[in-house]
Amino acid sequence: MRPEYATPGRYGAKEVAVGTRGMVVSSEPIAVEAGAAVLRDGGNALDAALAVAATQLVTEPHMTSLTGGISLVYREASSGAAAYLSGNVNAPLAELSDFGGADLTRARGVPVPGWWPAFTAAHARFGSLSVGRLLAPAIDAAREGFAVSPYLFGEMYNARQNLGRNPESREMYFRDGSIIGPGQALVQERVARTLERLRDEGMSYYLGDFARAFCAASDSDGGVISRADFEAYRPEWADPVRGTYRGFEVIGSAPPDDGGLQLVEAFNILENLDLAALGPASASPETLSALIAVHNAVYYAAPRERRFRENERIMDVLLSKEYGRQRFELLDTLAGPAGAAPPSPGTIHLSVVDADHNVATLTHSHMASPWVNGLFAEGFQLAGGGSFFQRVMPQPGERATIYLAPSMVLRDGAPVIASGSPSVSLVACVLQNLVNLMDFGMPIEQSVAEPRFGARPHEPARGWVPGTTLESGFPDTVLAEVQRWAGRNRLWTREIGPWNSMAGNFDGITIDPVTGEMRSCGDPRRMGVAVAA
Repeated sequence: MRPEYATPGRYGAKEVAVGTRGMVVSSEPIAVEAGAAVLRDGGNALDAALAVAATQLVTEPHMTSLTGGISLVYREASSGAAAYLSGNVNAPLAELSDFGGADLTRARGVPVPGWWPAFTAAHARFGSLSVGRLLAPAIDAAREGFAVSPYLFGEMYNARQNLGRNPESREMYFRDGSIIGPGQALVQERVARTLERLRDEGMSYYLGDFARAFCAASDSDGGVISRADFEAYRPEWADPVRGTYRGFEVIGSAPPDDGGLQLVEAFNILENLDLAALGPASASPETLSALIAVHNAVYYAAPRERRFRENERIMDVLLSKEYGRQRFELLDTLAGPAGAAPPSPGTIHLSVVDADHNVATLTHSHMASPWVNGLFAEGFQLAGGGSFFQRVMPQPGERATIYLAPSMVLRDGAPVIASGSPSVSLVACVLQNLVNLMDFGMPIEQSVAEPRFGARPHEPARGWVPGTTLESGFPDTVLAEVQRWAGRNRLWTREIGPWNSMAGNFDGITIDPVTGEMRSCGDPRRMGVAVAA
């Protein structure tokens, strides 16, 4: 194990990073450093983002997988154009009749992956360095091994039964019959070989031996995915959604990754409220309750499927200021909605800005709880993204509709914020931090440390149920008033500990367009850091 891989990341307050030559932020330090090294080697923001994401396949296997998907918003500085890449998971071509909760831990809950097709599509359009250079840090970390953090160990321990029943996972995660512990080296030789074959053989390996191994693993547990699913999958480029808020322009992912649209809808509602006069949510029960109500209004609304993006009339209504005004007038009735399924916790976000102010904001995931089905192919867990089929069942071969929100903010045509988050509370996390930055002018290191509300966690016995968690750290007077408001509106609430990872992990970068200064800070809720190039 290399010395630089021997010290795990840590929870808690992080140091702010400041620079002008580029910035990388995400939830795991080895991967962040891999991205910063790519910037120092002359790569652009897209190159660095792909290097970070590939390394996270190795260093955060509990959160993402080659069998999952990617959602990307990228802005090219030279043209000023922003593009959205939908590289998320598909439903199988074979119909999943009577799909239900019992399928989520079996192969019937495994979706068609989009991670590698999206990686190759993004690299082909915007990449400048070789695929080999971008995969090198991931291959090295897999082969050399890295120290297991307490966070990763906790996830491994919780999933030890699923990890222990598969020979592929046992060879990586077990030693002398026991799950490897904190500080011990996690070596993934099989993963290293898979990444090397992707580097050398590309799609021929992916559609050949990898697809065969994937389908065999799926078939062994009653799954329905075939090589035809791999052949039919296509990543999709589209225009991102856009909205305005108090002189800022908000750009985000478009349906079927509908978190970006939710953000624009939320800001259209909030624009009718003078938040600056009320004060930040950490000090104002009025602001906090308004943010919760607005979040719930958009987050638990009917899913914004891909067909929404293709219907200009529907999109015009959803993005309109008038629709936002009408929803603001109904805000008190929107605090406790009927509900729909929010995303599962296994997700990662990363943001990168390079010296030319190209901006990459990328969310990737295996779309489920870690190692939910215990199935592996070529060293990678099979994703459990079928959880989103419960939210809205895609047609056979159609992209799943998933609440992801890679996003960025412009002012006077220049990027000023790159933003995004993982977790069940990702939309709430991005919304609160962008309000802190845009409405209250907080430094980003203050914003990520502020207490937050989040979405109610998944309860296996009941599924996904609407509700709000409140981190410890809010003043008692604020909590008491918001709890009374929630009670009047019959909204489930629960106070949780401080800096809880289920409240999101804001991976943001602020950019001063005049001085060129970039500023970022790792969120204390996970192990991540920000690193200047």
